[in-house]
Amino acid sequence: MARISGVDLPRNKRIDVALRYIYGIGPKNALDIIAKAELDPALRTDKLSEGDMSKLREIIEREYKVEGDLRRETSMNINRLMDLGCYRGLRHRKGLPVRGQRTHTNARTRKGPKRMAGVKR
Repeated sequence: MARISGVDLPRNKRIDVALRYIYGIGPKNALDIIAKAELDPALRTDKLSEGDMSKLREIIEREYKVEGDLRRETSMNINRLMDLGCYRGLRHRKGLPVRGQRTHTNARTRKGPKRMAGVKR
């Protein structure tokens, strides 16, 4: 099983799809990485040689911020906003939508399930 930056890539999937299992690599980045490694995007993960794997590992390690580093940077950015006390930071702290969406009727994903006001039976 192929392992890149701490993630086990699924067997028997195309390499361009399998790379997307790594946090921080989407469709465009996956195709760019494959092009830099000079591989065929239709190649399956279980058909990769050890040399191909090392090429992919090296490219990802050198040019992309993925997995733990990216998660850490994102959480640090959110914590910075909350510490500043800016509007976006307050919205993060309260668990409300940050980017201007309405909250009167929607925003259930951020706010969680409805809390019914009234008698509990």
